[in-house]
Amino acid sequence: MDRRRFLKVTAVTGTTAALSACGNPENQLVRFIPDDDIVPGVAEWKPSICPLCSAGCGVQARVMDGDAEVFRNGTPGVMRMALVKKLEGDPAHPLSQGRLCVRGQAAVQVTYHPDRLVGPQRRTGDRFTGAFADTDWETALALVAQRLDASDGRVAFLGRPRRGHRHELVARLLQRLAAPPPVSFEIFDDEVLRRANAASFGRHQLPTYDLAQTRQLVNFGADILGAWNSPLAHSVAWGAMRQGRPGIRPRVVQIEPRMSQTGASADEWMAITAGTEGALALGLAHAIIASGARPAAAAGRAGTLIEGWAAGLPAFTPQAVVAQTGIAAERIERLARALVAHAPTLVVIGGAALAHTNGLAQALAVNALNALLGSVEVDGGLWFTPVTPSAPTRTLADLMADPPPQVLILDEANPIFAAPPAWKVADWLRRVPFIVSVGSFLDETSALADLVLPDSTFLERWTDAAPESGARVAVATVAGPAMRPLYDTRATPDVLLDLSRRLTRVTAPALPWQSFEAMVTEAATASGATPAAPPAGPRPADVAPVAWQPPSFDGDAAEYAFHLMPYASQAFGDGSLAHLPWLQELPDPLTTAMWSSWVEINPRAAASLGIADGDLVEIRSAHGTVQAPAVLSPGIGPDAVAMPVGQGHAQFTRYASGRGSNPLELLAPLTARGTGQLAWSATRVAIRRAGDRDGRLILFAGATRERPDHTKGRG
Repeated sequence: MDRRRFLKVTAVTGTTAALSACGNPENQLVRFIPDDDIVPGVAEWKPSICPLCSAGCGVQARVMDGDAEVFRNGTPGVMRMALVKKLEGDPAHPLSQGRLCVRGQAAVQVTYHPDRLVGPQRRTGDRFTGAFADTDWETALALVAQRLDASDGRVAFLGRPRRGHRHELVARLLQRLAAPPPVSFEIFDDEVLRRANAASFGRHQLPTYDLAQTRQLVNFGADILGAWNSPLAHSVAWGAMRQGRPGIRPRVVQIEPRMSQTGASADEWMAITAGTEGALALGLAHAIIASGARPAAAAGRAGTLIEGWAAGLPAFTPQAVVAQTGIAAERIERLARALVAHAPTLVVIGGAALAHTNGLAQALAVNALNALLGSVEVDGGLWFTPVTPSAPTRTLADLMADPPPQVLILDEANPIFAAPPAWKVADWLRRVPFIVSVGSFLDETSALADLVLPDSTFLERWTDAAPESGARVAVATVAGPAMRPLYDTRATPDVLLDLSRRLTRVTAPALPWQSFEAMVTEAATASGATPAAPPAGPRPADVAPVAWQPPSFDGDAAEYAFHLMPYASQAFGDGSLAHLPWLQELPDPLTTAMWSSWVEINPRAAASLGIADGDLVEIRSAHGTVQAPAVLSPGIGPDAVAMPVGQGHAQFTRYASGRGSNPLELLAPLTARGTGQLAWSATRVAIRRAGDRDGRLILFAGATRERPDHTKGRG
């Protein structure tokens, strides 16, 4: 509901007469009879799972009575009901341990968002007009089932990366249709690291880092305190690392071309030439092997994957590495000695370091260094959570290379916003005859759907999570609804089960569950919720030894002098959270910017171009152009610029639409060698001053001077 309607609803005193007293038709709201007996003013805590990143943190929902605008049988009205008022971390959950990050705190706004879809809708106009009309569930589901039956197995499912039973249910439904497995797309997905871990250690999953017990942490670009992997679990472990052992303070060295939130918290920050992190890792390994502190063979399988490893990496002497990385030889040698002297040690790589064309080689180099140091599956090192490792999945590029499916089901993936322009996702979607969206909001991609089947939110339905990392023990969480649905929505897993029962042309047996609740509770009962021992993982992938090579970039350096570094913001991640106003209001931890986009540029580079702090800057690649205010930062090299991802939505509710700029519109379609994953850090750009400070950069200290228009670009 919008703010005016919210104020009217919260002012309701308990009778329909109060709503109609002034005779204004706007106030003719129906008061429904409550579904449950509610004890006024008494809070109840119910378990749930935060959905705003892939970490799968357990939360507790504080539920109390309150008035809410609801839809019942297609009619809007007001009901006194149990409502979730607050989210907190679950003290008993291995990941959250009673804490909750800022994104988790904001997750409650998903349920109460004024632009949430309140019922199924069918397209009435062209796909780019966003014209929809209400329909009913029976009509909608019958139409989808008819389309699926007529598809002859040419069905595609495109969603965000997920683990757990929801993903399994999708895969089983596609099997019934003889359709290919589901496709996942997320711009900051860490599939490159999974592939490297499968090759080095036989585990196609992200690692868990035992920060709490390490003595020396060397981090190549992973913003573990910001938005990378499982940031809440990392933050809890970071606190234990720093303060949990009296008299022991592990040293943290952050190595990256742009200072991240984690870099700002490190003991030492080293600026490195982008895409050369793997060369530095091999230089450290060379120094350790040459000193006799560790033999090359100590790295085992992980070492054999690096060309020249057995010979001691003669091409990676500290002196040779200096020319590639820009880091002095004496610093390399000092860091190598510290890694050996202060065991247990831990080396981490993530983020932009893996988003180059040589990302796989970078990850393999760090894996080999960890193995050389004896840091794999030891206290203070890296571990693999004992879950069944996933298998490599098809990419969006793979999907688009095939003939278009007859039916495409979208589940919160938004490639029109996040994919490189050269992929021409919108043109490909136009060739798909029938598109169904099961998200709770309209965004740039779901607005092209023919049918929208809105999902109930995580607080209104059964949900589960099986995180691949974040804890040394397996974590399987199942939670029931914390409150009844507000609107005429249905849980997507239950919709998929309903569709499965309606199909007539199938090649596999019917799914055995009548509801998603039955599926997850059956699995939890059978497994005892958490396996006590790791399942047998796959054998290490057969990968030929890899030679580290410098990264390739799109764009002639003479014309495009700067390396573009897009990065996941702590607030918005890949942009899928920009619709939440609490996160828009959250000041960036390094710049204090809010409700804004910006481009970070080195002061020396800015001075040479006549750019002052706050000036409007044009950033241009061979694939697109965007504008953003400049923020001068000494934490970035003079040959690079950085932009946070998240803003610049053309359509994504009133809070995100038409606000800021999207740096992903500049990306080249280069991929990481050997993986097919998008190399989103491989684009070069040109920049120029485009105008004076115009007020679009809103900083926390100056927020009272200029407040954003929350209704601008209402989606």
